[in-house]
Amino acid sequence: MKVPQIPSSEITPERLYVARREIIRAGGALAATGLAVALAGCKRRAPEAASVPTGAPLPGVKPGPFGTDEPRTPFGDITTYNNFYEFGTDKTDPAENAHRLKLRPWAVSFEGEIAKPTTMDIDTLLGLYPLEERVYRLRCVEAWSMVIPWVGFPLGPLIDRLAPTSRAKYVAFTTKLAPDEMPGQKTRALEWPYVEGLRIDEARHPLAILAVGLYGRMMPNQDGAPIRLVVPWKYGYKSIKSIVNLRFVENEPPTSWNRQAPGEYGFYSNVNPDVDHPRWSQARERRIGEVSKRKTLAFNGYANEVAGLYAGMDLRKYF
Repeated sequence: MKVPQIPSSEITPERLYVARREIIRAGGALAATGLAVALAGCKRRAPEAASVPTGAPLPGVKPGPFGTDEPRTPFGDITTYNNFYEFGTDKTDPAENAHRLKLRPWAVSFEGEIAKPTTMDIDTLLGLYPLEERVYRLRCVEAWSMVIPWVGFPLGPLIDRLAPTSRAKYVAFTTKLAPDEMPGQKTRALEWPYVEGLRIDEARHPLAILAVGLYGRMMPNQDGAPIRLVVPWKYGYKSIKSIVNLRFVENEPPTSWNRQAPGEYGFYSNVNPDVDHPRWSQARERRIGEVSKRKTLAFNGYANEVAGLYAGMDLRKYF
């Protein structure tokens, strides 16, 4: 079923979104310097978030490879400024509504072109591999970014454990479908459930992880609990949240935003400053908590690690 595209007002550049309420409140009378002050001081109005990590600590977490030493985005910002349309389209909606999501029992099924189809309880899955902290950049298509200390484990060893067949060319991911717990699924904002996909070589890359926490503690509901994908060289919507199914398939699987607006959101969705969104530039980004924009890095700064995956590809065509 093809659903209408989301209005532009609901997919807004971060610079406009953050300033929106201040501009309205001031009657549009802010001067350029006043606007800069408003941008610097603007905070999400609801809900009140802890400024320090909360939730159950994850024991035995070791530092992982590939991390950045850039300053980490504060916990309060990571947990109150979210894209998670299952809980609403406003950036504050997930923090307000995600408490409804029931995290236990939770099972993840593995299906398709694999030798060992199985279903695992989330706690069994958590016990398979040592947990690592990886401080990754997160770059969203609306031109805002964060630096997040994820806790998780590489996806590659899990894929190897499942023994994909020679026909497994892609991995398709599916989010939980539970409209009573995820009120956004009662709307037509997207076609539900949310789905995503990677080429199997992308999924096996050591940078790709399944995250179960951040700041050393269990993943907050609004950030994708209890388990989510993190592929840091791609735009944030590729890192699907609250996963319940991985299916290994031969053909490129559908993905939610590409299905919604194929001219705006490609299957690959690699961070590329040279390929603009049709309605705004991707050449620069604003780190949450900062006023000035910075240059967007190719592959979100992970080009040395992942550019080889796309050797010979036209990255304007395969965006």
